[in-house]
Amino acid sequence: MNIGEAAAASGVSAKMIRYYEDTGLIPPAGRSASGYRTYSPRDVQLLRFIRRARDLGFGMEKIAELLALWRDRSRASADVKHLALDQVQGLKARILEMEAMVATLQTLADACAGDHHPDCPILADLGADASIIPAQPGKRPFTHL
Repeated sequence: MNIGEAAAASGVSAKMIRYYEDTGLIPPAGRSASGYRTYSPRDVQLLRFIRRARDLGFGMEKIAELLALWRDRSRASADVKHLALDQVQGLKARILEMEAMVATLQTLADACAGDHHPDCPILADLGADASIIPAQPGKRPFTHL
């Protein structure tokens, strides 16, 4: 199949397929007599694997490690589990960071009158000098410009 068909079958855009090939994440595609990339069902399976790993938040380096483990029939499942648990910890950390962002934005929005006056604690916070005011989610003092 051509790159467009492989993209449709895998859920990975043609642009990303070319990128994965250029970076060495996937092997170079076969070529037709006219020079167009060609893909097999196995290539599509590989692209689906990558898409699923991306959906789970894995970065390119970790996806390369997962692919190496997937291809290695003598792998230890403990190695795969270790990568997955590391990803879980990273995701939990990102969730905590995002929850802190939500709390900070909610606090700022609650402090904003939202009326016709120009004073706005949201803008004041965004414009505050971070070297002067310590960054503490939800605890930054409000300053007016």
